[in-house]
Amino acid sequence: MSNLRLIARLDIKGQNLIKGIRFEGLRVLGNPQQIARMYYENGIDELIYIDTVASLYGRNCLVDIVEYSTNNIFIPFTVGGGLCSVDDVKNVLRAGAEKVAINTAAVRRPELIDEISKTFGSQCVVLSVQAKKRNNELWEVFIENGREPTGLSVVEWVQKGEGLGAGEILLTSVDQDGTLSGFDVELIDTVVKNVTIPVIASGGAGRLEDIIELVKKTNVDAVAMASLLHYDYFSIDDIRNVMPNHDIEVRSTKNILYESTQ
Repeated sequence: MSNLRLIARLDIKGQNLIKGIRFEGLRVLGNPQQIARMYYENGIDELIYIDTVASLYGRNCLVDIVEYSTNNIFIPFTVGGGLCSVDDVKNVLRAGAEKVAINTAAVRRPELIDEISKTFGSQCVVLSVQAKKRNNELWEVFIENGREPTGLSVVEWVQKGEGLGAGEILLTSVDQDGTLSGFDVELIDTVVKNVTIPVIASGGAGRLEDIIELVKKTNVDAVAMASLLHYDYFSIDDIRNVMPNHDIEVRSTKNILYESTQ
């Protein structure tokens, strides 16, 4: 497989970085701009910013963070939350984002995926999927920051999303999110086997062994981490240094810093 991408996920409400467990009990953790800059300086591959309440208000409030990142953080970053139209996406991309993540708006109007893909290219369209297990075999898509069930099968939805032009999947297990108890490997493996586009796994990382197990058991392309990094359980160097010992390829910090200066 290609190098595993290490991604820091920053969930944001207003001007604050927040984190909860299963999207509930949200705690304020600090200034997202400062924390994003720290992750960049410490060698993270990419960033994902999600405005957690944007879909409730029909707007994305991350313009300041996007502009800050464009001027201070020289790695790819994705922005999601409240992006409901091609114009919304255009504004975020023009501000400097490389990719956009869409969830609620895409479920309510799937043709939005096609519109964005045809206008800007599939490489910038990340279909964000929040999944909850409903029985022993099926996972259901949720929207509105994990609060609202849709009745959609996760597998059927990711396949439809790829067909409409999504270039990547951000797959979050609501059941595991913030628990630090490990990824839902079965969910991730099932999705990876049913699409041909890259899959980013999110939700549950608490130990280095969780990441190693996930990569060994699936063909996932990237891991998005939040609590594991936000609460300083492990540093980015800790993660990056242990992976080669398990035959998992990651970019070296030296290469990242070199590329960022070019």
